[in-house]
Amino acid sequence: MSVRSTITSQFQLVAREHGRTLAPLTDELKLFDSGLDSLGLATVVARLADLLNSDPFDSGVDVSPVTFGDFVRMYEICDGSGSDGLAVGGRVDTALIE
Repeated sequence: MSVRSTITSQFQLVAREHGRTLAPLTDELKLFDSGLDSLGLATVVARLADLLNSDPFDSGVDVSPVTFGDFVRMYEICDGSGSDGLAVGGRVDTALIE
């Protein structure tokens, strides 16, 4: 399963478990417009740490993904399957690659 598929399925699962209606998960969707609240997003991050064996939020790098696309790319870079840089909060952060 790809990183994107794993993330998408976790968003869907957590939304279902929390009784939330999930917006269509497009790259442009702002995370806080996804339908998950902060607890739901934290649950997704905790589960992804176990499933993907990586936690970009614990990397020592200041990451602030704004959109679903930023969020996915952040995990793809940590997994080694992403591009050379990550647009996070309007800036490109390549520190996650190292």
